[in-house]
Amino acid sequence: MNNTRDGFNSRIGFVLAAAGSAIGLGNIWGFPTQAANHGGGAFLMVYLLVLFLLALPAMFTEMYIGHTAQANPVKALGKACGEKSALLGKTAGIIGLFGAIGMLSFYSIVAGWMVSHSLAPLAELAGQTQAKQWLNTNSLDRNLFFTPIFILLTAAIIIKGVSQGIEKWSRRLMPLLLVMLISLIIYIAMQEGAAEGIRAYLIPDFSNITDPKLIISAMGQAFFSLSIGVGGMMVYGSYLKKEENLVKLSISVAALDTVIAVLAGLLIIPALFVAQHQGIEVYNNGALIGEGQLIFGILPQLFNQMGEIGIFVGFAFFFLLSIAALTSTISSTEVPVAYIVESKFMDRRKATLLVSLVVLVASMTIIFNFNTLFGFVINVVTNYHLPIMGLFYFIVVGWLWKRGNVLFENQTKTIKLLAYYIKFVCPIMLTAVFLNIVSA
Repeated sequence: MNNTRDGFNSRIGFVLAAAGSAIGLGNIWGFPTQAANHGGGAFLMVYLLVLFLLALPAMFTEMYIGHTAQANPVKALGKACGEKSALLGKTAGIIGLFGAIGMLSFYSIVAGWMVSHSLAPLAELAGQTQAKQWLNTNSLDRNLFFTPIFILLTAAIIIKGVSQGIEKWSRRLMPLLLVMLISLIIYIAMQEGAAEGIRAYLIPDFSNITDPKLIISAMGQAFFSLSIGVGGMMVYGSYLKKEENLVKLSISVAALDTVIAVLAGLLIIPALFVAQHQGIEVYNNGALIGEGQLIFGILPQLFNQMGEIGIFVGFAFFFLLSIAALTSTISSTEVPVAYIVESKFMDRRKATLLVSLVVLVASMTIIFNFNTLFGFVINVVTNYHLPIMGLFYFIVVGWLWKRGNVLFENQTKTIKLLAYYIKFVCPIMLTAVFLNIVSA
C-alpha cells in the first residue's frame, strides 16, 4: 500500500471542510427555533458561553486525537489509549463507525427531502403541477427515489479523495452557502413583519436567562452543532499537516459555524414573522411550531404567497438546506471510508461504494419501517451516541493517553491550562449535559 496519505492542501480548505461538517440542517432550522423559544438574544448569549466553555474544547479534543495519530479514528483511538487500553480505544472507534452509519442512515433521508423540495419550485415554473405536488408530499416512493440520489451525490465527492474531493468541493459549496444565506436574509428583511422577527431574535429576554430549559437547550445545541462524537472532526484532523496550529484552526471552525447559525436565525425567525403578518399561524400554545412543520409547512406557504418571486426564493432556500446537508454527510461518510482504506487496504473507490451500499441498506430499512425506526435512530444517535463518544474523547486525552500526549509535556502555560481544563472540567460538564438531556 502507498504510504503517502492524502490530506488538506491549505488551512482555508480544512476550515471550510470542517465547518461544513459542523454546519448542517440543525444549524439552519434547529438553532433559530431554539433561540426563538428560549428568550431570543438571551439564548444567544448562553449559547456562545457554552460554545466557548464546552463545545470548542470538545471539538479540539476530537481533532487533536486524529491529528496526533495521523490515522483513522479506530487506529487513532487505539494509539491514544496505549498498549493496556488499546482494545478499548479500537472498540470505541468501531462504535464510532456505527454511529456515523447511523447518522447517515436518517440524515440521507432528510437530505433527500431537501433536494425534493428544492426541485418543486422548478416544477411549478415549468407548469408541472402534478410533479410539484409529488415533490412536496412525503411518500414512500419519493423517499425511495431521492435518498439513493443523495447517497450517490455524497459518494461522488468522497471517491475523489481529500484534496481533490472533500477540500475542492468544500471550497465551492461553503462560499455558495454563505452567499445564498445572506441574499435570502436581505430579501426577507425587506418584507413586512420582518422587523418584528429581528427584534424577537436579537433582543435578549433576560427573564429567561436562568431557565434550566434554556441552559440545557443551549448546551445541547452548542455541542451537537459542531458535529462532535461521530469521528468526522477526528478524521479531518488526521488529514492536517503535523505542524498546523490546532487551537487556532479549532477557533476558526467554531467561529464560522457560529456565524452561519446566527445568520440562519436572521433568516428563519424574520421569515416566520413575515408569514404571521400574512395570516399564517406560526405559534402553537405559545411556542414556535416545531422544525419539521416549520420547514415543510409554514415556509412553503409563505413562498407561495410571494407570487412569482416566491418560486425563486423557495428554490434558493431548499437548495441552501441541500448544501448544508451535503457538507455534513461528506464528513460522516469519510469516517468509515478512511477506516476501510487504511485498515483493510481497500481501494478508495471500492471502499466508498461499500460504505454507500451499507448506508443505503440502513436508510431503506428505516424507510420501510419509518414510524418505528426513524425517530428511534435519531434519538439513539443524537441523545446517546454523540455525548457518550464526546465524553470518551475527554477521558482518552485527559486520563488514558500517557505517551505522546504533548498537551501535558513542556507546553506553554496556556496550553497546560487547556490540558487540565479538558482533563477535569470538561468531563463533568459534558456528563451534566448528557444526564439533563436524557432526563428531559
